[in-house]
Amino acid sequence: MDRETDSNAASPASAKGRRVGNELHAYWEALLDGRPMPARADIDPRGIDRALQFAFILERVAPGMARFRLAGQHICGLMGMEVRGMPLTSLFAPEARKQIADLTEAVFARPAIAEAQLASTAGLGKPELTGHLLMLPLTDDFEAVTRALGCFVAEPLRAPDAADGNPDAGRAPRRFTVSAARIKPLEMPPLRDPQPSPRPTWRRSPPAHSFEQPVPTAATSGFAESQTPYTPRPKSRAAHLAEMTPEERRAMFRVVRQDG
Repeated sequence: MDRETDSNAASPASAKGRRVGNELHAYWEALLDGRPMPARADIDPRGIDRALQFAFILERVAPGMARFRLAGQHICGLMGMEVRGMPLTSLFAPEARKQIADLTEAVFARPAIAEAQLASTAGLGKPELTGHLLMLPLTDDFEAVTRALGCFVAEPLRAPDAADGNPDAGRAPRRFTVSAARIKPLEMPPLRDPQPSPRPTWRRSPPAHSFEQPVPTAATSGFAESQTPYTPRPKSRAAHLAEMTPEERRAMFRVVRQDG
């Protein structure tokens, strides 16, 4: 069931953000193949060429924190720099970072699909912007939910003559707040109940006074060889003397007297 949260100030949804988000969501769903979510290795940039400049790949680094692994040119233009390795919250004002952290954690922990409507106030050389954020969970090589595919689209609120595909976001960097957010948990397969292990069967041991005599078995044919009884070799005289005690050796000598 979807959960919707709204802040006090509401901003109109970004039409371009909705269109790009729908295209990216359709591509994500086409990769499911019976799974709750696709894997990071399934993502092919050629499949999202029209949304590529708005797309990104996130990596979960801590609870509620994710960093950009890849990001399109539109996102880098909003910050005025390369955002690879930077946290997602770097695009948001300090008062909105806790809410973005909660959305990010829901994507990885539940897992869930998260969307947010964004706004950026006007300033010197900065027109008022409206934006759209979408995050779709992905599994890594170990089938853990540590990656996310998403898009971040921002466009001027009142700029009808802006060039399509490259709206003037004004002077960088731009910071956004969250006007509305939605979390849609995925339907995960139920966990299987562990099968009970079979109960062990106990056998009564024979009485201590009973003994069983081994039963001789007949020699097997095939590769079995006939057994030859062992006959020890006779000991030599030197070996026999070596095993005798000194008393035994002295008893072997005989005193012979010669009468002269």
